[in-house]
Amino acid sequence: PVKLKEMNGLLITLIFTSFGISQGVMAQSRLLEGVKRNPDDAKSICQNFRELNKQNISAGSPKSLQKISTQKNISEVDAEILSMYVRGLYCPETF
Repeated sequence: PVKLKEMNGLLITLIFTSFGISQGVMAQSRLLEGVKRNPDDAKSICQNFRELNKQNISAGSPKSLQKISTQKNISEVDAEILSMYVRGLYCPETF
């Protein structure tokens, strides 16, 4: 009986963990889809990257990621993912 309770607890933990992970993936997917559907947004982000690059600041720098995070009201982790996605598709010449 004790092992059954432990198994149920583990199962519940796994369910909630996988739900949390899938929610995070879905949120990131919506974020990337939003940029894909709105290329002007991506172009604006690229312009910010180019301005930073002129100052020898990387698009992946904490300063850049914090700016994206604040502008988009997203976490800095999501800002980093968005930054890589936008650079890869819209402005690969930026660093």
